[in-house]
Amino acid sequence: MSDRRTDVDRDVNADRDAALAAGAALFNAGHALAAHDPWEAAWLPLDSGPDERLFHGLIAAAAATHHATERNWSGAVGCAENAVRYLGALGDEADAARGVDARTVRDWCRRLAADPEVIERASPPEIRVDGAPLGFDDLDLSATLLAAPALAEAVAPGTEATVEEAASLARAERGTGRTTFAELLFAFCRDPSSRPQVAARLADHVERERRKRRDVEGLF
Repeated sequence: MSDRRTDVDRDVNADRDAALAAGAALFNAGHALAAHDPWEAAWLPLDSGPDERLFHGLIAAAAATHHATERNWSGAVGCAENAVRYLGALGDEADAARGVDARTVRDWCRRLAADPEVIERASPPEIRVDGAPLGFDDLDLSATLLAAPALAEAVAPGTEATVEEAASLARAERGTGRTTFAELLFAFCRDPSSRPQVAARLADHVERERRKRRDVEGLF
């Protein structure tokens, strides 16, 4: 395998690990529907294999949990059955599927499939990766940039486009010595009490960058 191929594979794996972590943190914070976004982004390019089964199963588990929370019992049952099928298809790979405790997620979905109203008596299990439940404080920058827009859509409707643009600007900051957008996005995810203020600051900085681009474009 060439060095370039190795680098590409490493980057793809890092992206999938970031998506996995972002979705787990969102799910564990009670945002099951939002967890669907980073997981789906990682799943869509996949054709087959353990990663496809893992992400497909997690997406279905998130959908089942969301439907049950919304008292859409038939939707919860259908998605839970899909999650059990995909996560069960991991077989002996379940323990090694990117470190996810897939069996616990599968068992939760079996309960939902049999009795979706269990959501009113019991909380979903935390998703554990390498033995630990992930929260927003555990996410690195790559995972935070995936989690933040989905979180914004869940908790601050109307801000998701701004947060998505801020995430793109944070990626552009890498290697420049600037960390303004990265620091604000970390704060947005990690400090619920300050999210409105952080969202306002993000909007100000994003608009400032837009003005800079317009000024440059006006020169030509």
